[in-house]
Amino acid sequence: KRASMDARRIGRRASAVLGLCAVGTLLLLAADPVAAQSVNKRLIGNLNRKLLYMALPVAIAVELMLFYTVFRYRKSRNPEATPTEENRALEITWTVGTALVLVFVGVTASTVLANPYVSPVAGNGTTEADVPNPHLQGAVEPNRSAPVEVNVLAYQWGWKFTYPGTNVTTTNALVIPNGTDVYLHLTSRDVIHAFYAPDLGLKQDVMPSEYNTIRTRVTRPGEYEVYCAEFCGSGHSHMRATVRVVSQAEYRDWLARRGHVSAGGPA
Repeated sequence: KRASMDARRIGRRASAVLGLCAVGTLLLLAADPVAAQSVNKRLIGNLNRKLLYMALPVAIAVELMLFYTVFRYRKSRNPEATPTEENRALEITWTVGTALVLVFVGVTASTVLANPYVSPVAGNGTTEADVPNPHLQGAVEPNRSAPVEVNVLAYQWGWKFTYPGTNVTTTNALVIPNGTDVYLHLTSRDVIHAFYAPDLGLKQDVMPSEYNTIRTRVTRPGEYEVYCAEFCGSGHSHMRATVRVVSQAEYRDWLARRGHVSAGGPA
């Protein structure tokens, strides 16, 4: 009898803890998320929240069933184990439920992955853009009028940013306008690197002898960090850069100060 009372007490405590965790998580989800700094970040953040909304009730239900099973069929209450019997309805239920969850995850994720801000090639096709070496394949040509294009060269252990149509080149400092489509054409001079700006939701491998393209539109002016996310040698941890996002007027003034803007250059 005492063992039964202890088991019930433990069960009540476990249920209370699970209930508090569930309530706390729901309150956290109800809070307004921090505004995304770029279109890319917003798309990825929305996807993560949708998947969380799907995963959370499933996880809570599984844990509740686990605790119920442990205490309902504990040894003190069932001294002799009874064999389980086939329950076709139950098996069909969890099979269909799992399939629906997987379909939801697949459709939701594929919709985001097909967005040209997440996978630029999905929206534009792979063509040769205005890059230093036209024989390098992989750069995606913009499909909107007057976007900003920047050629990014990664090397051990730094970043070089070149603005086509101008004589402007910077090292470890990228300047782009706010609220404008920006295409970054990335290639490497030596080994494999990875361009990673976590606050902007940008991450792309940088390969030698070919170009990969990132498309973004930053929605909040400010300064953001860029890291190399692929181990590239002894100076890997120091391979950093900054992205400075300014107004369009400030961007034009900055280009004018840094060098002459040709007629076909960025606006």
